[in-house]
Parts: sequence; C-alpha cells; structure tokens
Amino acid sequence: MTANDLNGFGILVTGGGTGIGKACATSLVLNGASVTICGRTEKRLQETQEEIAQNSGGHEKIQYRVCDVTQEDQVEEAMDTASRFGDGLKGVVANAGGGGALAPYHLQNLEEFTRVLHLNVLGTMLCVKHSVPHMKKSGGGSFVGMSSIAGHLTHLWFGAYPVAKAGIEAMVMNAADEFGPSNIRFNAVRPGFIATEIMEGVPRESNTFKSYIDNTPLGDVGKPEDVASLVKFLISSDSRWITGQCINIDGGHSLRRGPEFTEFLGGLTEEDLLGHKG
Repeated sequence: MTANDLNGFGILVTGGGTGIGKACATSLVLNGASVTICGRTEKRLQETQEEIAQNSGGHEKIQYRVCDVTQEDQVEEAMDTASRFGDGLKGVVANAGGGGALAPYHLQNLEEFTRVLHLNVLGTMLCVKHSVPHMKKSGGGSFVGMSSIAGHLTHLWFGAYPVAKAGIEAMVMNAADEFGPSNIRFNAVRPGFIATEIMEGVPRESNTFKSYIDNTPLGDVGKPEDVASLVKFLISSDSRWITGQCINIDGGHSLRRGPEFTEFLGGLTEEDLLGHKG
C-alpha cells in the first residue's frame, strides 16, 4: 500500500479512543480514510481526535461520536454518521470489547459473565447489523472483528472472554458467507499480548508476564501499531480476495500455550481451584 490508498473510504472504528482502536484509526487516517471513532468516554475521544488531527494535518479526516456498542440506537446513529463522512461507509473495525473478573467457571458471577458476552458478541453483532446496508450501498466493504488468541487458545480463569471471542469468530465466518455476494468481506484478527493501557496492569516482573514471553517464539510483546498494520491491510483493496478468515498477530504465541494468570486470582485456595496448581 501507498499513502492515500484509502482515499474516500468512510470507516468506523469502535473503541477508537485508546489502545488498538486508536492505533487503527491513526493508521487509517494517515492512509487517506475518513475515520469516525466511537466509544463511551467523550473526553478520551476528543483527546484522540485532536492527536490524530495534529499528526495528519487537520480535522478533515477524523471525527468522533459517543457510542455504547451494546445500545442499538447508538450503534445505528454512529453508522449513519460514519456513512456520511467520506464517500460512503467502506469499512468497520469492531474493536470495542473487553474482559471481566478472573475466576474459575464454577465461581463465575452470572451478571459479570453476561456483561462480557454482551459487550463483545452483542456489540459486534449490532455493528454487523447496522453496517451492512451502508456498505452494500457503497458497493461493498470490509468488516474487521477484534478477536484474540484467547478465542482458540486456552486462557485459564478468563470466564466469558474466550467464549465471547470464539463467538465473534463464528459470527465473522458466517457473515462472510452471507454477505459475500454483496461484495462485503468479513475477517477477524487475533492479537496476543499487545502493550496497551489495559495490559500495563500485568507487571513485567510477574510470573504472568514471564509466561507470555516464554510461550512467544519471537520473545517479546506486540505494539498496537502491529495490529493496526494488519487491520489496514484487511480494510484495503489489497486484501480483496480474503474473507471469512481469523488471522493471528501474536509473535507466534498461538503455537504454544496460553498465559498463566493464577497469581491474579486474589487469594483463592487450591481447594477453590479444585486442585489446580498455578
């Protein structure tokens, strides 16, 4: 790809105020796209908009909307807004998501489990539902779902999170089959450990961090910009013959085994863990 290959592309990035979403939005704008970022915290969105505008020469290619992806009316409004920014909606990066409290399944809180499913699976579904008509009108487009290596590699104690990410992958594959005739592509990316604000909560001297490094052939952690590069490719016409795929971006971590978060369980005993020894 060269600069401005995405000229005229209207793109919505959910969870675009921080981390991977922010890196994706920055990359897409710098390649010519007209990007709408959305999230729940307006101050954070404003700060990201200003930062991207300063780095890209102005506000012409970046705007924001406050949006909770679990609220259908807000998702519908955000898609409508994004479709009028640029030459129609050509891409969606469904990045909004997250995990919950760490606990074995027999100690999972139902409300928290459901919240994580709603945020990840329902949020992605609503983005699919309300983007497809706009992308069809634009002559086609590309939808990128944000999965994780946790969607196919065991992550002990992560509760609803691996289930939710696996659900996103199943949704992306089915949507690719359903909407291929409309020239709308659906793919998912599977980041491993990416050095975002959230992952700063894992101390670098901890056994958990060591478990990531030990199980990553490239022996390091990724950057949000690494994921953004893959997302940019999947949004662009360079990936026109790729759909229904779930692509790892994890330094090879998925070749081995998941991380060990037992030290973060907060005082649970071996009896609570039914004999598991971290």
